[in-house]
Amino acid sequence: MPPSAPSADNLLAQWQADEAAVRTRQRPDTGLAPRALFAGKTGLQQMQALLDGEGPPPPISETLDFVLISVADGEAVFQGRPQFKHYNPLGTVHGGWFATLLDSALGCSVHTTLPVGRGYTTLEFKVNLVRALTDQVPLVRAIGKVVHRGRQVTTAEADLVGHDGRLYAHASTTCLLFDLPQR
Repeated sequence: MPPSAPSADNLLAQWQADEAAVRTRQRPDTGLAPRALFAGKTGLQQMQALLDGEGPPPPISETLDFVLISVADGEAVFQGRPQFKHYNPLGTVHGGWFATLLDSALGCSVHTTLPVGRGYTTLEFKVNLVRALTDQVPLVRAIGKVVHRGRQVTTAEADLVGHDGRLYAHASTTCLLFDLPQR
């Protein structure tokens, strides 16, 4: 008999613990990772270095209160805390907040697949908002996964879910891959 899924309360506690563990490794300052941190590393190694606190978290993560939780080959997970400061005039979390978390998970899932010396840029990004989100939901996760890896184009999909399994949005992207200029 397969093990049962954790309860929503247990999963929320696990998500909170995961975030606390990541935040203890993070540097206190936000900023841009120095180029030297990424030199000679694959995309997955670069993302892991950021997750390990070797570089500062990007400023957007502080502004919108979200954090990178995990990376693997072709996968990236971000966690966010919906807050009143993210509300639109209608009294729910602004769609741009959804989009930013999803875009981060999508782009970073693609980034994890890059060999040394390759880069990417987003060609297309689509978001479907399927449920309103308020600050009554304590945490959500944007889970990004690569769907297709090509030589020039890679596609990915991501879901924005709550600890209770509810889907709030889903998104897809198409990214152009290219050789980075030699420095």
